[in-house]
Amino acid sequence: MAAEGLFNRPLSVQLRGPGCQERRLDVRVNIELLSISNPVHRKDLAVRLTNDADPFFLYNLVISEEDFQSLKSQQGLLVDFSAFPQKFIDLLQQCIHEQNKDIPRFLLQLVSSTSDLDHTPVSLNIVETNPFKHLTHLSLKFLPGNDAEIKKFLANCLKCLKEDKMSLEEKLKKTEEDLTRQLSYTQQSLSEKSRELDKLKNEWTSYTAALTNKHTQELTNEKERTLQAQAQYQQQHEQQKKELESLHQKSIQQLQNRLSELEVINKDLTERRYKGDSTVRELKAKLSGVDDECQRAKQEVLSLRRENTTLDAECHEKEKLINQLQTRVAVLEQEIKDKDQLVVRTKEVLDATQEQKVILEENTEKKQSHIEKLETTIRSLSSELLKANEIIKKLQGDLKTLMSKLKLKNTVTIQQEKLLAEKEERLQKEQRELQETGQSLRMKEQEVCKLQEQLEATIQKLEESKQLLKTNENVITWLNKQLNEVQMTKKMDTPTGTHGGARTAISPHDMLDRPSFPSLGISHPFSPLYAFQKFPEQARNKNTNPQCPVPKIQFNTQLSKMDQHSDVQTVTATTSHPANKENGENLGLESKYFKKKDDSIPLRGLSQNTLNSEYLKPYLPTKVQPLPTAAVTTASAYFPG
Repeated sequence: MAAEGLFNRPLSVQLRGPGCQERRLDVRVNIELLSISNPVHRKDLAVRLTNDADPFFLYNLVISEEDFQSLKSQQGLLVDFSAFPQKFIDLLQQCIHEQNKDIPRFLLQLVSSTSDLDHTPVSLNIVETNPFKHLTHLSLKFLPGNDAEIKKFLANCLKCLKEDKMSLEEKLKKTEEDLTRQLSYTQQSLSEKSRELDKLKNEWTSYTAALTNKHTQELTNEKERTLQAQAQYQQQHEQQKKELESLHQKSIQQLQNRLSELEVINKDLTERRYKGDSTVRELKAKLSGVDDECQRAKQEVLSLRRENTTLDAECHEKEKLINQLQTRVAVLEQEIKDKDQLVVRTKEVLDATQEQKVILEENTEKKQSHIEKLETTIRSLSSELLKANEIIKKLQGDLKTLMSKLKLKNTVTIQQEKLLAEKEERLQKEQRELQETGQSLRMKEQEVCKLQEQLEATIQKLEESKQLLKTNENVITWLNKQLNEVQMTKKMDTPTGTHGGARTAISPHDMLDRPSFPSLGISHPFSPLYAFQKFPEQARNKNTNPQCPVPKIQFNTQLSKMDQHSDVQTVTATTSHPANKENGENLGLESKYFKKKDDSIPLRGLSQNTLNSEYLKPYLPTKVQPLPTAAVTTASAYFPG
């Protein structure tokens, strides 16, 4: 019998029963198509209702082709058995879409004959709601599962959970392996980068020393050159300044003599100017008479404009008539042709008015010509004024000749000033060059400071890493001491007879000096702080050797080493005599070693697979030996005991 899964999703169902309130329940609907070939090949539709929260909630329904024919006749279905599963799934999909709405259109109702679902038959109804009536599209009766079916269902659930657990465990192992590889790779890269950092430090120190020497030499040379150039330029500037001052005084004396002469000429010209002003006043009196005539002409123009406005008013009235005619055209569409003729006539009238306007404009042009004649008379008067102005211009020309001579002398002085300005610019350029050299020196000094700061930061990081290594070493020593204390307490608990036998049988010389425990694939969980068996001496009265030999613990820290020859750090620790522990010696660490740091390198302890039971047997007590893997069993949630 083969099963083909068609639908498996949780749905919210409305639970209804006699004498109980309606409530919502999350039910998982599983639809499968069962193909049975023994004895006759046929297909059945199996529908199962379960609840994820309640594993004992199980209702089944199996519909064969014969059962479907009776269901089809009872409920008036229009679908064949082959298309029924897909149509049933479509109705469930519509219920899923509508279940989150306040007033859903499609509902799933689970109707039972009792108030509680107490292993009684149940009917699942798919109902379409509308304001008029609730229509049930499909109603299926489900039977509750018996004990055998419930056990089979629970077994399937357990099987699925175990398969999921196995897949998750495999994924966890893979991720652990990947992380260990990445950690080893990063630690190797860290060691390489620390070596590169040392090389860079040496290079930077040599480079900065060479740069400082070069800069100091260049500074001294440039300072000497600039001082020499400044002294030379100052001497030249003083000499040129004295020469220019003497020339400037001579030119000032000559210009003062010329100024006295020009003042005499200026007085003559002012007298002539007063005479010209008197003639201009007479001409202005004549102009006032001409202005009066112009005003009269303007008044005539205003009267003509008023006549023009009256004509414009008549034009507006005629335009109103045109608008009235256009409105009549809009109302009487049948007489469009007649009205068009009237519009043409009105246009001709408009043309006549425009011709009258043109005639009026010609009259205005005649008046303007009369005004122009008056302006010609004004121009004739202005020509006489121009003659007077020409006399003034001649006098001004004489002044210009004198001014040109003054300009020549000014040009000479300007050239001399230009020479001074050029020399000053040269001085400024040299000063700028000095400033630029100073700025470049400052920039180089800033670069040196930045390099020093980078060196200091790297040195600080190295010191922090050294401190972390020290703290790790202290933690390892503390762990060794704790291991030895555990061993001592276990030895004190064991009976005296066994201790004596152990003392006579085993000597300190027969112990292994430093056992190493590679990873050998121990399957059961194993603590990284597994206690070792301590072997005491045969007699305690030997005071010459106060410390007992203890097996040395080897931690594979996989940290970055500053030493280039070794890749693995071995930390050995020896513990004091038990008598020192009885005297109350403080073997704990300070609280600062337990504080978490953000920049710290994680210390990796012993892995779970670093110890093997075969290597530990001579060192472990009988109570602490590892158990075989077959004895470790996981407790089941469904089958306790």
